[in-house]
Amino acid sequence: MGRRALLLLLLPFLAPWATKALRPALRALGSLHLPTNPTSLPAVAKNYSVLYFQQKVDHFGFNTVKTFNQRYLVADKYWKKNGGSILFYTGNEGDIIWFCNNTGFMWDVAEELKAMLVFAEHRYYGESLPFGDNSFKDSRHLNFLTSEQALADFAELIKHLKRTIPGAENQPVIAIGGSYGGMLAAWFRMKYPHMAVGALAASAPIWQFEDLVPCGVFMKIVTTDFRKSGPHCSESIRRSWDAINRLSSTGSGLQWLTGALHLCSPLTSQDIQHLKDWISETWVNLAMVDYPYASNFLQPLPAWPIKVVCQYLKNPNVSDSLLLQNIFQALNVYYNYSGQVKCLNISETATSSLGTLGWSYQACTEVVMPFCTNGVDDMFEPHSWNLKELSDECFEQWGVRPRPSWITTMYGGKNISSHTNIVFSNGELDPWSGGGVTKDITDTLVAVTISEGAHHLDLRAKNALDPTSVLLARALEVRHMKNWIRDFYDHAGKQH
Repeated sequence: MGRRALLLLLLPFLAPWATKALRPALRALGSLHLPTNPTSLPAVAKNYSVLYFQQKVDHFGFNTVKTFNQRYLVADKYWKKNGGSILFYTGNEGDIIWFCNNTGFMWDVAEELKAMLVFAEHRYYGESLPFGDNSFKDSRHLNFLTSEQALADFAELIKHLKRTIPGAENQPVIAIGGSYGGMLAAWFRMKYPHMAVGALAASAPIWQFEDLVPCGVFMKIVTTDFRKSGPHCSESIRRSWDAINRLSSTGSGLQWLTGALHLCSPLTSQDIQHLKDWISETWVNLAMVDYPYASNFLQPLPAWPIKVVCQYLKNPNVSDSLLLQNIFQALNVYYNYSGQVKCLNISETATSSLGTLGWSYQACTEVVMPFCTNGVDDMFEPHSWNLKELSDECFEQWGVRPRPSWITTMYGGKNISSHTNIVFSNGELDPWSGGGVTKDITDTLVAVTISEGAHHLDLRAKNALDPTSVLLARALEVRHMKNWIRDFYDHAGKQH
């Protein structure tokens, strides 16, 4: 995968293409989360109020008084003023309504925890735009898009809710989030422990920075998912890159590839790296959404989609042309499971939604996640991590340079044992688990591992096909949350 691809791979969880250097992994982060048009998804019928709160554009300086409206959602059907709690979703890189509809876990536990549900939108995403249509105009307008400003928004909003909702003032708040939102939930508990009694950080790669984990771990896990899902599956993918290189070396080969992959527009030799990045990103997205039931998170997909994909990739020792025809069948599972698509568009993930723009800026400033591949421990073409390349591309796109060590300075890297009451959950199938906390740090900084879980499966709504490992994980998470709530009320009782 192109170095640039790798970078964007990581896009937290949104999939559109932004900074070239960011490509597959980072984008994935970004990618994961949001379709370009969140309202186009079949919305789960959820009952909530849509509200707005006036936030300062800059919480940490005093020379601007500018404000903007932050959107947030509130659902209080099961909330009890007596002994209740507030579950606060720390919104991430996308439209908050989409996250609300895809975080069924909170709705499933609301009654048991007598909880008010609050979903707070992250600044610069959805409708929460500090400068309206000019929010992405240049680095001067984007200067206030940081995790620190977003956490301060959450703190101000919680203060506002407690001040204005009768009965909420003396209730415990638990921060909950997944992916980048899970990072924010953990960081919120660390930075504002007086505001939240605990945090559930699902699939939160808080250690995917600097050299806290090896840069190759992400793509290694993607490869393991494919290797375990079918005989010779990852080997077929590993062989496909050279097959593409050979086939694309002639004009007739390019024409043949265009037809064999059913692409919407003819390939030129300049498109080949982009084609390989697009295919790589597809495998990464499949690893993130390898769920045990049919889902429509990124695309309409069957249950255990990688197993379905691998049925077409059983034999790596075939001719280049047959291998690429098999690769097409595999790609078709992801892009055309519904059978409605006439051709595959390798720019499909390139739509420039605002969410994508915001994420690419964050990946160019503080969310700097190193990714690399070596083609031996993983099924991708070798690419080393190249900070200078990223920095130059970020400067070209936004006029800014990344600060790769700022997140660890701000949030502690691996030195977080002074904090308490955070549950870090990770699915072993999820490539982001490589940058997550997968072992207990203390008895109150707890790791929950889901052996059959992909990207934040535990935050999804309960399903009859849920594996035992996710049922146990959710039960454990609820037990911790109940303990935090009980401790909060015990402490409050003693003070009176």
